[in-house]
Amino acid sequence: MTKPTCTLLVAAAVACAAIVTACKKAEAPAPEPTPAPVVVQPTAVPAPAVTITDLSLGTSVGADKKVQTSTDTFKPKDTIFASVSTDGSAPSAVIAVKWTFGEGQVVKEDSRTIAPTGPAATEFSIQKPSGWPKGNYKVETTIDGKPGPSKTFTVK
Repeated sequence: MTKPTCTLLVAAAVACAAIVTACKKAEAPAPEPTPAPVVVQPTAVPAPAVTITDLSLGTSVGADKKVQTSTDTFKPKDTIFASVSTDGSAPSAVIAVKWTFGEGQVVKEDSRTIAPTGPAATEFSIQKPSGWPKGNYKVETTIDGKPGPSKTFTVK
């Protein structure tokens, strides 16, 4: 074989290889694996550290800050006590009370910061030396801003 023939054969072989490669179907890239779904475990909402267990009204409280005789009817010149019983422990919790008359007229708002380590009682009171107007009243409680029990009472 002559040199031009050999060169021609090599060029033809290269051209055939290029044609075969160009005509070859491109392989699709392998699909990416689908990640496993993330399972989120629901977290339990912790119970409040301190809860209000009772609200009692009366005209006097004992040394334990609990109402001695519970009532929901008062005289105009009575001092009205509210004893808020709690259970639980926390380094700090805020008990608030709101006293209202009639259709929501605020008589008094008050709060106490407590640091209970178990059952406890906290006292609140309202008094008016000139006498409370006769009618319907309500006292509402909250603990750390969350609603607690409420009680309605009457002054006759």
